[in-house]
Amino acid sequence: MLVTLQHIQTARERIVGKVERTPTVLSQSLSDRAGHPVYLKLEHHQTTGAFKLRGASNAIAALNPEQRSRGVIAASTGNHGRALAHAAKLAGIRAVICMSRLVPRNKLDAIRHLGADVRIVGDSQDDAQQEVDRLVKEEGLVMLPPFDHPDIIAGQGTLGLEIMEQVPDAAAVLVPLSGGGLAAGVAAVVKAVSPATKIIGISMERGAAMKASLDAGRPVQVEELPTLADSLGGGIGLDNRVTFAMCRDLLDDVILLAEDEIAAGIRHAYEQEREIVEGAGAVGIGALLAGKVEVGGPTVLILSGRNIDMRLHRRVICGESIVTERAA
Repeated sequence: MLVTLQHIQTARERIVGKVERTPTVLSQSLSDRAGHPVYLKLEHHQTTGAFKLRGASNAIAALNPEQRSRGVIAASTGNHGRALAHAAKLAGIRAVICMSRLVPRNKLDAIRHLGADVRIVGDSQDDAQQEVDRLVKEEGLVMLPPFDHPDIIAGQGTLGLEIMEQVPDAAAVLVPLSGGGLAAGVAAVVKAVSPATKIIGISMERGAAMKASLDAGRPVQVEELPTLADSLGGGIGLDNRVTFAMCRDLLDDVILLAEDEIAAGIRHAYEQEREIVEGAGAVGIGALLAGKVEVGGPTVLILSGRNIDMRLHRRVICGESIVTERAA
């Protein structure tokens, strides 16, 4: 394992003062439904609206002066780009973010507002990554990818440290799963501190690259499709070095949600918990509501992030028939 509890504890020391320690609260509505305490880790309250700031802040803090002078670059479905742009701005270094046309406009605008150089390339995360590779070669930028990097994973793992401190008797932790940076980091902490606690990755049916790769026993490509959980889109990289192996070895299960189940999670978060979350942040709630997770004790759901287009949010809350439209 390339990222350990010690690496994550070091990351926490690096990012003190750069990220928020987010609260974990009891959800009475979900606890009543599950028959056990269900806690919400409110990571969407994080600065920039998602857990990604943890990894980006740690990775930038670990750069040496020569690397900082070259600037940083990454492909992103939105939240990593925003986090990297924020952390780079605080550090006074250049950031270039490459994204596909599937990234929602509100996320693009937020990244540009932070002063990053935004490049829109192709129709998938893989297309955006090709532009990253070109710029790394031609301009010498330092690549800090969204998930498959030890410093990124270690930073995300600091969220796991907080969960274990806030709910030490957790029987299960439900983690949004895309490229696996968050899942790998959280699982590294939880399995080191409480090996019996289950780590369950939650993703969407439409284009879940890590699930397809785990099923195949190796990293594979999947078609990237429009989904309410747009932050969970993109591949894991055919040359994945870290997160595939960690997710394979540390996750107890992976569950996929249909679009209407993701929408139900968004609605429940708003109507019952008074929280505004994007599709990726609502998948844990959606999995519980759909009966796809059997809760055998105290359970923690990670809510991250909050960067949903508010017009889309209103349509979901009002129950409009938008899932088929987006999935077309």
